[in-house]
Amino acid sequence: MAKAVRSFSDVKDVILSCHKDATPEDKMGFYDKWADNYEQDVAILDYRAPGLAADALAAGFQGDRENAVVLDVACGTGLVASRLQTLGFRRFVGVDGSEAMLRQARDRGLYQELLQCMLGSEELPVPVETYNAVLIVGALSVGQVPLTVIKDLWKATKPGGYVCMTTRGNTSNKGFKDQLECLLKKMETEGLWTAVSVTEVQAWERAVSDEEAGYIPGAVYLYRKTAL
Repeated sequence: MAKAVRSFSDVKDVILSCHKDATPEDKMGFYDKWADNYEQDVAILDYRAPGLAADALAAGFQGDRENAVVLDVACGTGLVASRLQTLGFRRFVGVDGSEAMLRQARDRGLYQELLQCMLGSEELPVPVETYNAVLIVGALSVGQVPLTVIKDLWKATKPGGYVCMTTRGNTSNKGFKDQLECLLKKMETEGLWTAVSVTEVQAWERAVSDEEAGYIPGAVYLYRKTAL
């Protein structure tokens, strides 16, 4: 049976309802319910982060894409892996807190392994220094995945590997974005990684807040872990 056609107003109501969820468990309940309509809704939202992040990684990546192992954190239904596959990457491990989202990702047939984890509340269930590239797209924002997960992403990455992250740049997320950038720069000062690219994007996704109009901005950060 075909899914009912949804409007931007429907999507706006769904996303705004997410902000009312206070606990991590509430958030996962929201994503479990949203999973069936997620890809249809983000297409209506003109959500560009998965493609922008995948393109940034591909542009900066040096090495054998076909044999590179990519860790897709907060993988959702697999939009990032799907884009990366078109760019020559073939090996994916996904992590997400929502079982319903993981079922959608499993149906894509792209991931060699899918793991469930409440990001920020549980330790990332992956071995250290294993992945050629680690991405977290769409989850780093106020009220979602906390900044404490950044060190876990770095730990999971092989020396010489890449970490790609995104966040929104709208008014309500500005404080989080500032804190994220301070942490990324601090880790660079400590010699843990080097910035490859930072891409500020004005048209990130359609605005849903009544205080904003048109599109909100966002940013893609690509860092390379210091080799031993």
